[in-house]
Amino acid sequence: MDCLHAKLDCTFPSGVKNYLTSQKIKWEKKVKEIFMDVSIIMGSKSDDKIAKKVTGVLEEHGIGYEVKIISAHRDPEILDEYVKNSKAKIFIAIAGLSAALPGVVASKTDKPVIGVPVEGKLLGLDALLSMVQMPKRVPVAVVGIDNGENAAYLTIRILKLCNEGGGI
Repeated sequence: MDCLHAKLDCTFPSGVKNYLTSQKIKWEKKVKEIFMDVSIIMGSKSDDKIAKKVTGVLEEHGIGYEVKIISAHRDPEILDEYVKNSKAKIFIAIAGLSAALPGVVASKTDKPVIGVPVEGKLLGLDALLSMVQMPKRVPVAVVGIDNGENAAYLTIRILKLCNEGGGI
């Protein structure tokens, strides 16, 4: 037993070990909640390629994350509930076309939101322009079209500020 992936040098009596094994899913969920710093929200499954760019960088740096598919247009109530209850410190919203997702997320939280525009019919310019033209008091940081890596690197920089005593 690897102490629930905590990489600690410890052993458990068989009864405790069996109990922990039976509770593994509950423990993994709790650990994920505690250490999840980033929420990656995609507007649709077709944005998965960009999300993988984000998660690749976050994994390299040991940053906890969660990936969700929630459309701002088709699932507004689900999105609202998710953002309000999320323990994430930062949201990365990946969207194409009208790209409403980052702005909607930003309107529901005071945590940082990073928008990643996705290339579409107008080469991603439609999504890019939608994201950078947010109204006052609804800020969204925006990276380049399809540039999930930069969204992850910006996230890491923000988290470093938090860890230096700033706090989010």
